Amino acid sequence: MGRFAALSELRNYPSAVVGMAIIAFLIALSVYTVITIPYADALDKWRGGEQWRLHPVNASPVWADRLTGGRAPETQVVSSRDAAIERQPFEGGERLHIPLQVNYQAGDFPSEMTLFLSAEGHEREPFARLVWRTPDGRELALGGTRVATQDRVSISQDRSLEQRLGLVPHIGLLATPDSEPGAAEVLTGDYELTLDVILFQEDAGFEADLVLYGRVHGLAGTDHQRRDLMVALMWGTPVALAFGLLAAVGTTITTLIIAATGVWFGGWVDATIQRLTEVNMILPLLPILVMVGTLYSTSIWLMLGVVVALGIFSAGIKMYRAMLLPLRQAAYIEAALAYGAGNTRIILRYMIPRILPVLIPTFVTLIPTFVFLEASLAVLGLGDPVLPTWGKVLNDAQSESALYSQYYYWVLSPAFLLMLTGLGFAMLGFALDRIFNPRLRAL
Repeated sequence: MGRFAALSELRNYPSAVVGMAIIAFLIALSVYTVITIPYADALDKWRGGEQWRLHPVNASPVWADRLTGGRAPETQVVSSRDAAIERQPFEGGERLHIPLQVNYQAGDFPSEMTLFLSAEGHEREPFARLVWRTPDGRELALGGTRVATQDRVSISQDRSLEQRLGLVPHIGLLATPDSEPGAAEVLTGDYELTLDVILFQEDAGFEADLVLYGRVHGLAGTDHQRRDLMVALMWGTPVALAFGLLAAVGTTITTLIIAATGVWFGGWVDATIQRLTEVNMILPLLPILVMVGTLYSTSIWLMLGVVVALGIFSAGIKMYRAMLLPLRQAAYIEAALAYGAGNTRIILRYMIPRILPVLIPTFVTLIPTFVFLEASLAVLGLGDPVLPTWGKVLNDAQSESALYSQYYYWVLSPAFLLMLTGLGFAMLGFALDRIFNPRLRAL
């Protein structure tokens, strides 16, 4: 059976079709991620940046709430750049009237309320007074504050306002009149936060952003540091596939060449390779990687190098050796020697290609093994501190007791992607094994 004819049989195996569809999805997601979220942007979004302040803390995915019929709020941002600002100049300064209008229609209260203020280029700090207006006509004075270059007013943590309302501010400001703690109901409608700002110089910049943080966010939710978990889930895909593929290619090709070299030359060369293999087989891979990560570095590329180095003299050498030994005395090898073929040509052109088809299933199923290894290191706290990966998400979830706090999405999303990766390669690998393995082909 030719190689291409064997591969064409894959469509006769439903498991292979499903496996290839899963792998194609993961590859497409990897390509899309690298194009739409460049590496530098991914690091900025994961390690810090302006977008962090606009994300809620520990927010679940939007779809999880909507599937259960919920109307949990998403984050709303109201900016002074979109407001109709009234300006009243006076000698030596200017007065601004900034109405920040909020149309609130959610079925629950926001998780926080924060006002971000920016006053660039001021010699003397401006002064802002805040007034909150509700849809039923009530007005609540929120006090005044001097505004630094970059400032924030955490309305949710205003204790004096909480005492006046009898409720946490981000609940009391949006609740129906006379609401009681524990039984407050949302008053939907048009709200307005008015800022009366005094600037002590003309033509100076002033901006305000009112953020009503939601309880749901995006497709994957957020973590305890306001990071969008979708960034880690998306970028974890190319990282996982690259690590698994490079490790599988590096170990398989190198091991195969070494095994073929030992079989061809025999004698002390083969004996040395077998002794090294036997010694390496008893070395525990994971504890060695833990030691390297603890004592030296947790760089993913260093870990990849150690995995490949320790995987060279693995048990696969003995399996390849058993498959290659009959080929050493094959007639076509003797013919190649008669035509003057060198040792390198015989090993690379005549011996290795003969067993490659049988090794394809093993190679395919080896990829998720290394994917899980990388995730395991990250879960143990030995993942690359820079890259956002699936294992890093699981490690953070474990550190923050996500399951105990009922943040199930934090654990289930990366775990699902890991299982999907393993399932896709396993289904394809088992189908390939039935095609290329003569013993299984007749079953």
